[in-house]
Amino acid sequence: MPIMRTALLTVLLAVAGVLGATALAAPAQAAVHRGNSSECRGEGVDPTARIRYASDVVIDAPLRTVWNLQTDVERWPSWQSPVTAGERLDSGPLRKGSRFRWATPAPATPTTPATMLEITSTVRQLQRHDCVVWSGPAIGEGLRIDEGVHLWTFEKVKGGVRVHTEETWTGAQVEADVTAATAALGWGLETWLRDLKTAAEADTCDAPRDTRR
Repeated sequence: MPIMRTALLTVLLAVAGVLGATALAAPAQAAVHRGNSSECRGEGVDPTARIRYASDVVIDAPLRTVWNLQTDVERWPSWQSPVTAGERLDSGPLRKGSRFRWATPAPATPTTPATMLEITSTVRQLQRHDCVVWSGPAIGEGLRIDEGVHLWTFEKVKGGVRVHTEETWTGAQVEADVTAATAALGWGLETWLRDLKTAAEADTCDAPRDTRR
């Protein structure tokens, strides 16, 4: 029904792109691009998911700066306004199997209450300064995404760093309206890329230029 679709879209717009985790490196294959999708050391998004989105941005900043922002989970709230908390659930460098918990609020709609979504993410794969893939559920009162799988790749190009991202969602609630959920996911990923670009380029302006990028 139109009201339910609008409500679902409103909530998802508030939380799109918030599924997360990250991973560690090892000398192996770098990010692999295959047609319209990519992989990180053999891991990618869910090929069977009905809800999926991919996008790219070029960031005028050193690769190290972009990578550090993206993989420092506890710093996310400082440059991503939709993220309100980030907590590591283990210690040491992020690596395959690492887990962390983070949160984002979702506003009330005609069919769902205001809720705080809690996301517990697990690193599935990582290659330092090259790619990362994570997955996890987003759960709140009246709203659930069973699993989001999120892939990022990073590549030095003329003008800075090309960041590519893909994400898929699965779950009965979001799959009830694939069009609305896909639109929400796309909105969230574009916002994430924009915020990452803004933060990385601002950090670069505030620090000595890294000529080694």
